[in-house]
Amino acid sequence: MKYSLDFIQQMPKSDLHLHLDGSLRIGTLIEMAKKMGVELPSYTEEGLRKEVFKDHYANLPEYLEGFKYTCAVLRELENIERASYELAVDNQNEGVLYIEVRYAPQLLADLQKGIGVEDVLQASYRGLEKAKKEFNNRKEVINGDIPEFNYGIIACAMRAFDSRYSPYYSQFIQALKYTKLKDAQAHAALELSRACVELRDKKGLPIVGIDLAGQEEGYPAINFKKAYGYAHKHFMHKTVHAGEAYGAESIFQAITDLYADRIGHSYYLFDKNKIVHPDIENKEKYIKDLSSYMADKRTVIEVCLTSNLQTNPEIKDIKDHSFGYMFENRFATTICTDNRLVSNTTVSREYNLLLDNFDVPVKRLKDIVAYGFKKSFYPGHYVEKRAYAKKVMQYFDKVANEHGIYE
Repeated sequence: MKYSLDFIQQMPKSDLHLHLDGSLRIGTLIEMAKKMGVELPSYTEEGLRKEVFKDHYANLPEYLEGFKYTCAVLRELENIERASYELAVDNQNEGVLYIEVRYAPQLLADLQKGIGVEDVLQASYRGLEKAKKEFNNRKEVINGDIPEFNYGIIACAMRAFDSRYSPYYSQFIQALKYTKLKDAQAHAALELSRACVELRDKKGLPIVGIDLAGQEEGYPAINFKKAYGYAHKHFMHKTVHAGEAYGAESIFQAITDLYADRIGHSYYLFDKNKIVHPDIENKEKYIKDLSSYMADKRTVIEVCLTSNLQTNPEIKDIKDHSFGYMFENRFATTICTDNRLVSNTTVSREYNLLLDNFDVPVKRLKDIVAYGFKKSFYPGHYVEKRAYAKKVMQYFDKVANEHGIYE
């Protein structure tokens, strides 16, 4: 079925995998860099698109190169607040009604400047909350013509870091100078988990989940079991970057060792050549069993099409993306951007890319949209989330009828 761009733009959408530091407005990045004295390869949008934020990347490390610039300008609280506000507004302007903004507070903190993890999280909250209140005070929202806008914050721990990653990590490693780096990385994740629970429970911040990002190979999930165990015991939701550049083993570890509710990317779930553990002899059976388990448990996969195309050059055609296997095997999936700036994309563009290349009947499209709301880490009680999701899907039906989708 062919869906119009207008329908895609107007239908209610979510983005559950959305990195703040990868989603700045490019003009804002340039402005902030000039003000802070951060050196960029270019100070024009055209120049940055050519030198840093490209259409295609050689590999994941090249894709991540731009984050050293975005993180540098986000080490000021007013910039974090502004970037968070603008990100929410950009999503609102394309029909996105719910976002979960994720970032690594420890990448942006700097204790010598008096900026701690809690300060980073609170600055982001102020920006997002401002955008939420402005949107929800619109006449059409108050009248019930369109659903309200909501958001949650997800804090990312890093699988791997060293003293070069950020001032905070450098300070953290110095403070634990008699601790092995691997153990310091695990302890940093635990500290972040504790901070998130504290700010949620005592300050009321809508911190809805924790994430684990960064290099999978060599940094197995079990290293971070204490951090995730703490979050799990305090009713914090959990997502994990897994299967982005590694195989099914990484996804299995995320589910079994870290109690993951959702998986970010999961691109290599079906690739037996990515399985390297010597104890896994029957790779086809391992993949089949894991896939069946995930589908049955409705473990949602946060699919990021453009990002995967950019970081995995072996994907020659979008139709070869593993979403096809996920769709065929009835996985619970939701469409996400990953990084709006780095991938030069929007949620609407991701849906357009999906629907132009995969045969998705309207019933299945509605399921994909619904998973983004029903499987969100909504910052409220389950009954409130159900009511919100129901309202959004009723709005989906309204927009679909207006565009003749159900005819």
